[in-house]
Amino acid sequence: MPTPTRPSPSAKSSTKKSSAKKPVLFGLVVVLAAGLLGFVSYRATAPDGPGPGTPAAVTSTGPDSDVHRELAGLARRDADDKLALGRTAAPVVLIEYADFQCGYCGKFARDTEPELIKRYVDDGTLRIEWRNFPIFGEASEAAARASWAAGRQDRFWAFHRAAYAEDAKEKGFGRDRLRALAQQAGVKDLDRFTRDTDSAAAVEAVRVDREQAYGIGATSTPSFLINGRPVAGAQPMAVFTQAIEAAAAEEANVGNAGEPAK
Repeated sequence: MPTPTRPSPSAKSSTKKSSAKKPVLFGLVVVLAAGLLGFVSYRATAPDGPGPGTPAAVTSTGPDSDVHRELAGLARRDADDKLALGRTAAPVVLIEYADFQCGYCGKFARDTEPELIKRYVDDGTLRIEWRNFPIFGEASEAAARASWAAGRQDRFWAFHRAAYAEDAKEKGFGRDRLRALAQQAGVKDLDRFTRDTDSAAAVEAVRVDREQAYGIGATSTPSFLINGRPVAGAQPMAVFTQAIEAAAAEEANVGNAGEPAK
């Protein structure tokens, strides 16, 4: 089971610096989100699973809706994002915070994500944005940087599939193994891949993703935001289906009526 981690001092200081560029409300958003995502994350990964009446996804209305809208703003919707799938203008964005050494992340990648892509990404409803959230030490850091490097050659998702294949993590993520995964993923220039993996740019990209995860209160992997609403853990397909379709319906209602339904 994923072990919760605490934000590093650098993560806290970076979040503090970046908050100066956000609306004043952002500070409240971070505090509330930490409670929402932290609680949901704990309940979803507790030994006995979610308690009676505890939803896997938070779908509240009222004041929390403002929090969700602010969190939805974390979606980058960048056409040049190599670690994303789907239209930049898709009505629903799923942000995934994950670690390549996380068994539950692998379960989601193998069992659920391909079906989400088939059902919702391919028809333009959903965009998936990956965030590297390495919390299990040096090997996780190395795999995160390697995935970013594979993305520089448009092979992130192929690398993602290779790294999350059944029993892949048991083989480790040493230097030679990462290079073999890159080759398996179809990365053409392996020397460039190695340079990119070791680069300061890779370190920075991973740092930014991880600090965003800490900033919203994520404490375990995988953690998700679906249009700003948190979902924690490798939940059943039905949980994601419900959350995505509810978010799509809400967006359609906003587009038709100019404001969400009460």
